[in-house]
Amino acid sequence: MAYVHGYAARESERLNDQAGALVELLHHDTVYPAGSRVLEAGCGVGAQTITLAANSPDAQFTSIELSPDSLAVAQERVTAPNVTFEQADLFTYEAEPFDHVFVCFVLEHLRDPYAALRRLRGLLKPGGTITVIEGDHGSTYFHPESAAADDAIDCLVKLQSGDAKIGRRLYPLLVEAGFPDTRVSPRMVYVDASKPDLVDGFTLKTFTAMIEGVREAALTAGLIDADRFDQGISDLAATETFSYTFFKAVATRG
Repeated sequence: MAYVHGYAARESERLNDQAGALVELLHHDTVYPAGSRVLEAGCGVGAQTITLAANSPDAQFTSIELSPDSLAVAQERVTAPNVTFEQADLFTYEAEPFDHVFVCFVLEHLRDPYAALRRLRGLLKPGGTITVIEGDHGSTYFHPESAAADDAIDCLVKLQSGDAKIGRRLYPLLVEAGFPDTRVSPRMVYVDASKPDLVDGFTLKTFTAMIEGVREAALTAGLIDADRFDQGISDLAATETFSYTFFKAVATRG
């Protein structure tokens, strides 16, 4: 599995910008009971871990990550006493079953998200919950419209090793993976000039930065020419309104 965004310092910054901009939208209802054991699968640089630990200070989190570089960043950044980090692959990780599992922005990068969910189901106690948060790049729309921006976004969709539109698939994926009690809620980000924090934190530093980050890969793959890609990035940065939808699923293991 290749992580299309890479592991450079700028990507670490982008992930933290994204997490900061979306805390309330994605996590206002992410709370775990005192004493519960929670597995965070694919914690990356710890961008979501910080919020998880703060929202549930009396729960115990085990946060696993495949990339040693990302894990090192997470260990340095997250100092909460209720978090333990481990370098591990979620497909081979072994542990006593957890009360809850949390997965955020991971399935979109996997070639077989169904297999990942089946594996995580095996790490969950009967009656425990799994929370999955994913984006959907096909949900992006903005004004003024720009064909060049659409083409630049499409480069990321084509380059991503998994499914950049996986958000819309969460319900059937989870049900098929053995979670018949699944509830999905859309979480739309809407941005205009009246929300300058989101213009900066989401439109520019999260979404536009994410697309800009695949420039060299897109050019090397021959998906687009440099002028067209750069025009798309310029148009994205100049949008007057911008919308994107995330999907949050909570499912119970029967």
